Amino acid sequence: MLELAPLLVSAVILGLLGGGHCLGMCGGLMGALTLAIPKEQRSRRFRLLLAYNLGRILSYACAGLLIGLAGWAVASSPAAMFLRILAGLLLIAMGLYLAGWWSGLTRIESLGRGLWRHIQPVANRLLPVSSVPRALLLGALWGWLPCGLVYSTLLWSASQGNALDSALLMLAFGLGTWPVLLATGLAAERITALLRKRSVRMAGGLLVMLFGIWTLPGPHQHWLMGH
Repeated sequence: MLELAPLLVSAVILGLLGGGHCLGMCGGLMGALTLAIPKEQRSRRFRLLLAYNLGRILSYACAGLLIGLAGWAVASSPAAMFLRILAGLLLIAMGLYLAGWWSGLTRIESLGRGLWRHIQPVANRLLPVSSVPRALLLGALWGWLPCGLVYSTLLWSASQGNALDSALLMLAFGLGTWPVLLATGLAAERITALLRKRSVRMAGGLLVMLFGIWTLPGPHQHWLMGH
C-alpha cells in the first residue's frame, strides 16, 4: 500500500486538475439536479449532490476493477508494455486538451457512445431527482458517460497490472473530481471561475503532460525521480 500511495495522490491531483473538463461534461446535470430545489432547502440539495457524486465515483471504481482485471491478465506479457505506453500517450494528449492546445482527444470519447446510447435512456428516467437513492443510481449510471479524461485514467490504472490497485486509483481519481462538481452544484462561482481561467488550465495541462511522460517506460523515469 505504501508503494501505491504516491500513485493515489497523483490520481487525486489528476482528477482535480481535470475539473474544468468535468464541468463541461457533467456541470449541466449538476445544475439540473438542484434546479427544482428551493435555495432554502440547502441541506436537501447537498444530500442529493453528495449521493450523485458518490454513485459516479463508485462507477469509476467499478470500471477500474474491470479494466484492472484485463491489465492483470496481460501483466506478464509484452502487451503490458504497450498498455503503459498507450496510457502515457493518452495522458499527454489529455494535458494538451486541458491546456487548450489540442482537442483531438475528444475523438476518443466516441468509443463509448455505443454503450452510452443504452445507458442514457435509463438515466434520463431518473430525472428529476427526488430522493437520495435516485441520485445515487443516477450518478452510478452517469459515471459511464463517454469521457476522454476517464478513459485516459482507466488505461493508466490498468497499466498497474493489479485489479484492486486499478480500482483504488480510479476511486482516488473520482475523489479528485468531487470538489469541482460539488461546488458547481452548490453554485460556488469562485471555484468554477478559477478553474476556467486559461492560466490555471495551462498549468494543469502541463502537470498532466509531465505525469504522462513519467508514465512512459524509459530511462527518463530515473532522472525524474532524482536517481
